Amino acid sequence: MFSIPLAVAAVLTVFIGLVHSVLGERKLIGPLVAPERRQGILAKSSFSRGVLRFAWHITTLAWWGFAVILAAFSMSPLAGHDRLVLAVIAGMFLLSGVMTLIAGRGRHLAWIVFFAIAGLSAMPLFQV
Repeated sequence: MFSIPLAVAAVLTVFIGLVHSVLGERKLIGPLVAPERRQGILAKSSFSRGVLRFAWHITTLAWWGFAVILAAFSMSPLAGHDRLVLAVIAGMFLLSGVMTLIAGRGRHLAWIVFFAIAGLSAMPLFQV
């Protein structure tokens, strides 16, 4: 059994992580920690600048971990606690979409991808 929705969800999850890290570094993190833009704690602490960068990119690593799980589930029938894991992943991306939609007032388009990942991840849960 091969699950196309889960495979697509895995690909979208890798994609959103890549976009998050690349654009986030170029448009947000890099400028925030640039010497000429540093203010407050970022001006005083290289540790704080490192934590900011690390915290940003670890989100991508977590999403890629979810992508691996989704890819693995796409290649075999669901068994045991797989349905629970899929429900948690779908719920996490659904909440991420809601939070992004509300916080960004619709301007940050990641909510579309988060909702797609949530829906695709949940699809096998409703198949008999």
